[in-house]
Amino acid sequence: MRVWLLAGWLLLALPAARALPQQYEPADPTTTPRIGLVLSGGGARGLAHIGVLKVLERERVPVDLIAGTSMGAIVGGLYATGMTAAELEHELLRLDWAEVFARRVDRAHLPLRRKDEDFSFSAMVELGLRDGALRAPQGTVSARGLEVLLRRLTLPVRQLSDFAELPTPFRAVATDMESGEALVLEQGDLAQAMRASMSVPGVFAPIEWTAPAPANTQATPPGGAAALGGGPSAGQASRLLGDGGLVNNLPVDVARAMGAQRLIAVNVGTPLSPRKELGSLLGLTTQMVNILTEQNVKRSLAALWQEDLLISPSLEGLSSGEFERAADFIRAGEAAAEALLPQLRALALPPHQYLLWRSARRPPAALPPLLAAVRFEGSEATKPERYLTQLASRAGERFDAARAVQDTRLLAASGDYAQVDFRLEPAAQGDTLVFELRDKPWGPNYFRVGLDLSTDAAGASHFNLRLSHNLHWLNAYGGEWRNQLTIGRTPRLFSEIYQPLSRDAARDWFAAAWAEAAARPQFVYAENGQLFAELQRRSLTTGLDLGQPWGRFGELRLGWWSQWWNWHEEQALLEGVRSLLRGTQRIHGLRAQAQLDQLDDANFPREGWRLRATALFGQQRNSDTRVRRAELEATRADSFGLNTLGLQLRVAASRQGSGLLGGVYSLGGFQQLSGLRAEQLSGNALLFGRLSWQRRLSDAPVFTRGGFVGGSLEAGNTWQAAGDLSLKGLRLAGSAFIGADTGLGPLYLGIGSAQRGSTALYLFIGRP
Repeated sequence: MRVWLLAGWLLLALPAARALPQQYEPADPTTTPRIGLVLSGGGARGLAHIGVLKVLERERVPVDLIAGTSMGAIVGGLYATGMTAAELEHELLRLDWAEVFARRVDRAHLPLRRKDEDFSFSAMVELGLRDGALRAPQGTVSARGLEVLLRRLTLPVRQLSDFAELPTPFRAVATDMESGEALVLEQGDLAQAMRASMSVPGVFAPIEWTAPAPANTQATPPGGAAALGGGPSAGQASRLLGDGGLVNNLPVDVARAMGAQRLIAVNVGTPLSPRKELGSLLGLTTQMVNILTEQNVKRSLAALWQEDLLISPSLEGLSSGEFERAADFIRAGEAAAEALLPQLRALALPPHQYLLWRSARRPPAALPPLLAAVRFEGSEATKPERYLTQLASRAGERFDAARAVQDTRLLAASGDYAQVDFRLEPAAQGDTLVFELRDKPWGPNYFRVGLDLSTDAAGASHFNLRLSHNLHWLNAYGGEWRNQLTIGRTPRLFSEIYQPLSRDAARDWFAAAWAEAAARPQFVYAENGQLFAELQRRSLTTGLDLGQPWGRFGELRLGWWSQWWNWHEEQALLEGVRSLLRGTQRIHGLRAQAQLDQLDDANFPREGWRLRATALFGQQRNSDTRVRRAELEATRADSFGLNTLGLQLRVAASRQGSGLLGGVYSLGGFQQLSGLRAEQLSGNALLFGRLSWQRRLSDAPVFTRGGFVGGSLEAGNTWQAAGDLSLKGLRLAGSAFIGADTGLGPLYLGIGSAQRGSTALYLFIGRP
């Protein structure tokens, strides 16, 4: 009887036993050591860590804890969340690294007000005026793309504030930029901790990190590095954190303090540069950082024990900035780890036990949380709530990481924030999506610079220096004051007050009052191309517009417009021409203008299109003479690999009455009928088209963002009467050039030739 009872109990208990989850229990430390992985910094060279992780997984070597610095903190921190090496490789290989490290949001996503200035002012040089002092950005590269990437990939473990509770315990090392102290980040916001560890001086701005008071820190690990948590709360002190590589690039001591008994240390640090690369300020600055890094790496290497493993991938010919060569770095990491296969296999687990280890470190799958609310925090100078109805993330819907990333792009496109990040705050009734914004510390007065320098083989040259000033957030509605000044050949002063009429950006009409005073040379040529009149046309134009922005695409304006013109004699003129200078022309009327802009770059666009259409209706003051103008300008760019084809069309016609000297429109000069003199053709009607080709060079010239070679085919002409505009009589021209995208604008060295013109050489900085 007892036998049957025992058998029955076993039959009932066996299914239950099978249903119990099998958990990985660390092996007895007396037989299997606790393995710590130490990952060094090194910029893009740190991608080699992924290759090492691939080999460790293939050989069933468990990683019980991770300590990392800079790029090693990013790879190690993501792996600690439960990601596999294959998942890391997939995520990082498909990234557009140029977009991740872009100085600002893709131009196509900016509002038109931010795009417009790109045609006259450098998008790369922005200074600010704050508290009476001129300030510059703290970093040369925006970290927004990196921060959003880290935020998205750490969402599965967002509720774990203690890094020891991650699927794999983790520590990141950063530097206190005030004291120079090495700080071990052990709790708080994981994404921010990884980002802080990679705050490379001069490249990424440092991170404001709120940490517990010193009394709450744990024992200081060897090497004098304080252990810090993180996360905002009352009574905590804020610290400015920079790249951990300055003080502890290979944190062997940190992993040892976490309890590691055997270490696998991966060193990808950047070697010192030879003397030939130290001839610039950038080269010397980089060398200084590398010297500090290599000195502390030597100390870490000396602290390795005999039974520890050191993996040093061969990365010759690969620099710390070549993120686009991620696959090459990963292969180098694999090769370096495979060279130590006998030693690694000695640390391997049996297959069954390794499967348990892998399953134990996978975060549990969960449905995206329901959003109870969407909130903004961190900004003191702006009212980001006006963008709330434009966000793709909505309260009452399930959280979508892709939408949150899209929303960070929309907020960053405003141009007001140095940092745009998001986080989820869990609550019983649903999570709150919080967008963390940090105002630009160099705002709200922003300055940009533009430069025009040109000369040709005939000795004609000119110079313009352009300055712009924008003052943002004049009021809670987001009002702006914009000013532009040009000094040089074409002096100009422009000022505009731009006032949105609603606090809700989704229903945003605006009013704009503006004025422009300008002077520009105007040349009158004979039919044979001989110059016989050189004037200066002075104008004062004012306007009052009512408009509506069309999101990231463009805007529409309707308004009142008034213009005053007169001419000033620059050279002795024929008497018949001089008599026309006595008149002053005053015009007033209505203006309608629509602009659409989706070009990816204002100087050397590779993709996108742009369209601007303007219509003016009015009459000359104190006269019955009516004025009509219609203008259309369209640009299209498409790329095929390194090659780009561009098409530009410009059509304009003006019925402005008699007595207007020279005409409203002009053509001539580089890529505006190349080979003709600047503004050699003028009239009241214009037709121009240009087909261009350019090829991006694989190596960018020094101090530039890219180099190009290309050419253009051009056709166009002007007519004195609008009714004469036709395809007949078009002049043909062409150009060939080499160019570079510099911080102050495009640089061209070219040659052009025109039908019934001449051949001209050009050197040009700025817009042609």
